[in-house]
Amino acid sequence: MRTSDFDFKFPIDLLATYPTKERDESKLMVIHKKHQIIEHKLFKDIYQYFNEGDTLILNNTKVFPARLFGNKDKTEAKIEVFLLRELDAIDRTWDVLVDPARKVRVGNKLNFGYGLTGEVIDNTTSRGRILQLHYMGNHTNLIKKIKEIGKTPLPKYINRYPEKIDKIRYQTIYAKIEGSVAAPTAGLHFSKHLLKKLEIKGINIVEITLHIGLGSFLPVEVEDISKHKMDSEKCFIKSNICEIVNQSIKQKKMICAVGTSSMRAIESSVSSNKNLNPFSGWTNKFIFPPYNFNIANCMITNFHMPKSTLLMMTSAFTGYNLLMKAYQIAIQNKYRLYSYGDSMLILP
Repeated sequence: MRTSDFDFKFPIDLLATYPTKERDESKLMVIHKKHQIIEHKLFKDIYQYFNEGDTLILNNTKVFPARLFGNKDKTEAKIEVFLLRELDAIDRTWDVLVDPARKVRVGNKLNFGYGLTGEVIDNTTSRGRILQLHYMGNHTNLIKKIKEIGKTPLPKYINRYPEKIDKIRYQTIYAKIEGSVAAPTAGLHFSKHLLKKLEIKGINIVEITLHIGLGSFLPVEVEDISKHKMDSEKCFIKSNICEIVNQSIKQKKMICAVGTSSMRAIESSVSSNKNLNPFSGWTNKFIFPPYNFNIANCMITNFHMPKSTLLMMTSAFTGYNLLMKAYQIAIQNKYRLYSYGDSMLILP
C-alpha cells in the first residue's frame, strides 16, 4: 500500500485542542469487524463489551515534561526545545528538537532560566540537535529542575501553550513509569470508576510499558510504506503479565490492546507458538497492512492523523476499507480527532 492511501480530509474544528470535561464521557465508536457494523456510544459504556476472563492491556508509561522554553544567548531570540531522550547522564547530553530550527546552530548557547542553560554541541538531522545541559549540582538535581520548569509536551497541532489542565489530563490515571514524550492517548479516556467497574466484572487489567518517542508521530515521507523506518522505543513486559495474557489466549477470551503503543509492545515479543514473551529492550517494529496480529483480537484507539504510522497500524487491524468508512462516518458525526479527541473500540 502507499502512503497516499492513508490521506483524508476533515474540518479543522474537529481537531480536539482540549480534553472533554470528564475522561470517560468522550464519544466511542464501536466497530464490529465480523459483521461490519458500527455503533455510537460513550466511552463509559465500554465495559458492556467485555466479559469475565477477558484481558485489557494498558501502557503505564508516564509523560515526561519534555518542553523547555528559553532564549538564545546574546540575541535573546525565543527558542523551544523538545527533549526526546537522554543520551549520556554523565555528560548531560540530550537528543532534542529545536524550534525554530533555522536559528539554532552548533555552538549556540541557550538560557532556560532558574540556573539551567544548554549548549548545542552537534547536529543530528535537519531539525534535531544534541544539547548539553548545564546546572549546578548532581544529575538528580538537573532532572529535578527540568521537571520543575519543563512543560507538558502537547503535540504541535494543538497549537497552544501548555496549561494547568494538561499536566493532569495529558496523562493516564494509571501512569507510573516516566519516560514518554507523548501520552498513550487511548488510555486517557479511562476513569477510576470505569476501571473499577471492569475489575468487578472480572476483566483482567494488566500493564506493560512502552515509552513513546517522537517516532510514532513523525510523518511517513516515502510513498512506499514498506520503506519507512520507525525510531526505536524502550519496552518492558513482565513474565507475570505474560502468564495472564497467555491464559486468556488459551481460554479463547478477548484480549484488548489499549492503544497502538500497547499493540506495538506485545507484537514485539511473540513466541513461535503465538504466546506473549517477557521483554526488556528496544523495539522499532512498524505494523502496516497486510499484517497478522498474534496476541490481541480487540483494540481501543483514538482517531489518528492522515498518513500516520498509527493510522496504518489501525488499518492493518481493522481492515482498510472498513476503517476508512469508519473515519468518514466519524467526520459526518463530528467525532473529535487526535490526542484529546474521541475513541474507537474495534471488536472481532
